[in-house]
Order: sequence, then structure tokens, then C-alpha cells
Amino acid sequence: MSRIGKKPVTVPQGVTVTVGKDNVITVKGPKGELKEAIDRDITVEVKDGEVTFSRPTDQGRHRALHGLYRALVSNMVKGVTEGFTKKLELVGVGYKAANQGNILDLALGYSHNIIVEVPKELKVATAQEKGQNPTITLEGIDKQLLGAVAAKLRSLRKPEPYKGKGVKYSGEFIRRKAGKAAGK
Repeated sequence: MSRIGKKPVTVPQGVTVTVGKDNVITVKGPKGELKEAIDRDITVEVKDGEVTFSRPTDQGRHRALHGLYRALVSNMVKGVTEGFTKKLELVGVGYKAANQGNILDLALGYSHNIIVEVPKELKVATAQEKGQNPTITLEGIDKQLLGAVAAKLRSLRKPEPYKGKGVKYSGEFIRRKAGKAAGK
């Protein structure tokens, strides 16, 4: 049995989980509502404030989906209660970030500014304190969407290994390489 799939997801106070037709799970909470379509082979039961998942066979595909859907629903429950945040840091001389609503204006060392429209489901905030690197903070209830947008922003200028310049996650460690002078 999948260790993750076996664990039931506890539903906190103020959150409702419903399983609709075609195995679509809807999670409503104080911060919003999320939906996820679940494979028809995985059975979902909601009772006594817990959501349990079971699979029909020990086939590789069923085993993989068992743990996957349990983790997705767990993230949905956490999202509608607490929400998720991701912080990105811009490391480099002249790198700047500014936002107007959900439109992000980035200066990342190219000849032009990069303008990115962040989905309306996410809140974006930029900060630029003296002596600190500019930061972008993304907040939302959908962990998958949040991670995808953060990865897209990071891919605009990945951190390079010599000086560490680029867009990196806050707390991310960049492996540094020695430059040409190290060979002498």
C-alpha cells in the first residue's frame, strides 16, 4: 500500500469537501474554492471530517495515482485554510521588479524590460529595500499554479553559477564554480 495514499486527509473546521459526479472533488474554505478531477479508478470517501482514498488493484498506475490524489487534496485543503506563499529574489546589479496590480514589470539585465501578467488567482507584491535584493512575493490558494508561475518567473533569468546573478527562490542555494583564475 502507498504510505501517503493510506493516510486520511483531515478536514479542519470551516472547510467542506464534496465529491461530485465524474469524481470531481470540490474543496471550499475561508480563502476560496478549488476543484480537482480525480481518476475514475480511485474511490474517494468523505466521512467524519476525513477524506480517504482507495485503489482497486496493486497495478503500478493505480499505486501512483493513489498517493498523487491524496497529496493533491491535502494541498487543496491547506490552500483554502492557510494559503501558500513563494518568495523570489532578484540578484544582480540593476535588477528591478515593480508591479501594478497583477502586471509585473521586471528589469533583468536585458535591453528591454520584461512584462509578465500574473494570473488573477494569485496576489503579487514587490519590495525593494536599501541594501537588500529586490523581492517578488506570490500568494495564492492553488499550490500547483503558484509553483508554475514562480518557475516561469525564475526561468526568465536563471541564476548563473559564477556570480549567482539571476532570479532565485528565497532560501535557494546556488552552487558556485571557480572562475578562470582558479586554474593558475
